Amino acid sequence: MSTAKTKIFLVDDHPLVREWLTNLIEKSPDLTVCGEAEDTVTALSAIGETKPDLAIVDLSLGSGSGIDLIRSIRSLFADVAIIVLSMHDERVYAERSIRAGARGYIMKRETAKKIIEAIHEVLRGNLYLSKQMTELIVQKVVSDQNEALRIGQLSDRELEVFKLLGQGYEINEIAKMLDVSVKTVHTYCTRMKEKLKIGTAAELLREALRWHERLAAG
Repeated sequence: MSTAKTKIFLVDDHPLVREWLTNLIEKSPDLTVCGEAEDTVTALSAIGETKPDLAIVDLSLGSGSGIDLIRSIRSLFADVAIIVLSMHDERVYAERSIRAGARGYIMKRETAKKIIEAIHEVLRGNLYLSKQMTELIVQKVVSDQNEALRIGQLSDRELEVFKLLGQGYEINEIAKMLDVSVKTVHTYCTRMKEKLKIGTAAELLREALRWHERLAAG
């Protein structure tokens, strides 16, 4: 009795890439390509009809954004795993893709063996990233943890001022918002510089803006 094959759906705006991927995937006895699309609208409609186990998505599509498509697939078809196969630098797009809902990211320059390996790894329920990208993310997590420890030294009021600085408010605006004097806000800033080991007000502002941007980015 034959075992049902795992169904793969392809989203790429280059027909030759889709054809190459189809030939590659069909060589695996446990995998089959159940459909393909070149844009986001067609992809969502066809995924609903073919019900694949996994979708391979390019980020550069003729119509629509690959990142937006990943979010839509995760929202509409939660059981469909997603791998990004892209020419875009993983250092810029891999983490964004994972946050959007992808389970793997692989560059198009990788070998056919690596692509099949990524598919099987994600189907097992794991994340798939290159060794280099995994190391970068681990370093970022450690850096974020260290930064959180530093910011955690601030008192509640100091943290409030730090947040407002990061949102772009001026000292006099912060004073009015917190119903304190400008001198008091300057005192908070002095204490923050001491705790964060920052030398100048400009450096404190840059640190607050950078921290706010990282929070906003998720």
